[in-house]
Amino acid sequence: MDHIQTDRRRLLAGGAAGALASFLPASLLHAQPNDGKTLTIVLPSNPITIDPINQLNHDAMVLGQTVFENLVEYDVDGVLRPQLAKASPTISADKKTYVFELRDDVTFQNGKKMTAEDVKYSFDYLLDPGNKAARRSLFTRITKVTVLAPDKVQFDLSEPYGPWLYFLTKYMGIFPAGSRKEHGDDYFKSRPAGVGTGFGIFEEWKPNDYISFKKNPNYWQKGLPHWDRLVVKMIPEDATRVAYLLTNQVDIISAPPPREFNRLKTMPGVTGGSRPTLGGALLMYTNTLKPPLDDVNFRKAISCAIDRKTIGEKVYYGLLEPSAVPAPSRGWWYNAEADKELGFNLDRAKEFLAKSKYPNGAELDISIQAEPYLLDTKDAAIFVQAQLAKIGVKVNLKVYEFSVLIQQAIRGEHQMALQVFMSPGEPSYIIQVCLTPDQVLSKSTGYNNPEMNALLAAAFAETEQEKLKDIYGKIQTLAARDAPLGVLGYVHASNLWRDTVKDFKVNQGLTMFVGETKV
Repeated sequence: MDHIQTDRRRLLAGGAAGALASFLPASLLHAQPNDGKTLTIVLPSNPITIDPINQLNHDAMVLGQTVFENLVEYDVDGVLRPQLAKASPTISADKKTYVFELRDDVTFQNGKKMTAEDVKYSFDYLLDPGNKAARRSLFTRITKVTVLAPDKVQFDLSEPYGPWLYFLTKYMGIFPAGSRKEHGDDYFKSRPAGVGTGFGIFEEWKPNDYISFKKNPNYWQKGLPHWDRLVVKMIPEDATRVAYLLTNQVDIISAPPPREFNRLKTMPGVTGGSRPTLGGALLMYTNTLKPPLDDVNFRKAISCAIDRKTIGEKVYYGLLEPSAVPAPSRGWWYNAEADKELGFNLDRAKEFLAKSKYPNGAELDISIQAEPYLLDTKDAAIFVQAQLAKIGVKVNLKVYEFSVLIQQAIRGEHQMALQVFMSPGEPSYIIQVCLTPDQVLSKSTGYNNPEMNALLAAAFAETEQEKLKDIYGKIQTLAARDAPLGVLGYVHASNLWRDTVKDFKVNQGLTMFVGETKV
């Protein structure tokens, strides 16, 4: 792993000025600081789209959330609260009908007043299979959207399904009636000016460089945003992201290198913070339809051979919380016994391997991402490669750009893929998306178990936390029995920013939120 860290150590081991001089052009070292009206943030990966209903890159959701808003939002503290709706919805006794009253002071960026017709249009477009929205599968239990009044809209569901409200912030947006047909999909993907209600209006996209937004002067939350222009830069290299921050060329960076994070946040002019998340998991998409992962004992052998505690402490310096099941250890729905079944135990790993169809080991390709995505998975991949060698499993690491890797997983073309997977932070999302049929990542595991599907349906119909804890405990027990998805742990959200930045808070949901940030 040490060779991966070489550039980081060269840049960050010594004093900032001397180390940076060899990495940055003179134009950056002597450039003027931020003028106080432009907020510049940095992402480690190139976005594919701004359109929230087709967004697959969690880092890039800051773009969609600048332009588009929703009936409710899942805020930076993981609290569900009204946004374009006046209040939380009224829910029927059978939990299949939701009624929202809308705010009456919201206009789109094109000047049109937002009404219930726009809400209905937006959801009807999302749910139309002909439009092939990537996030459609999360909302297909919505069977009908009805306008009750200009400021009131009703949603009818085929069955109880509470999680849909938590998914809105990240995977949905409200846009003007008729706008998708008027402008076309490419407009929403790469230049959605005027079609949202958010605090930022799309301005410009320079591929592989930056995307910019200007302040929405008619934003319904008066006084926001505090900046005139937002610039979102894309810089995949850790050292370069940090260099831009230390030379005052950018204000906030995402995915700071874990090895140097604690030191960097105490450097002059810089501060930082981290928060444990409930939804950001470092996953191994194990394609159960492809040998050798078609054997459950082989999958369990792999899981038990991996020392997650060391990955969390030594690879990610405390920014990964170990877990072997799709639940964070600090989550109320976490099942410790299920975690123990798949946790690190080299002797059990060898026993599982001996019982498998591949008792003498096997060769395995693991696809990993070239650029960091919340964390740099290359570091963990090298550690996993060494760990699995101890039980006779040879790992070949295959490196791909994010856009290629995620499509491999969606189509089920990989053997195993290692990637940070971000969910809204409620218990069902990872299970639903990766381990049930007809979801965007169903083919990443190839797993379809009626028992799992039934347990999840029971969870959707329940509201009492103690009963839900029992259901999700059973789901994790089943996941431990079948090992259809590898879990290494849950990431901490972390950012570094200039100390001139005010009112910025690390988002528990990982996506940077900058609507209230001051520079």
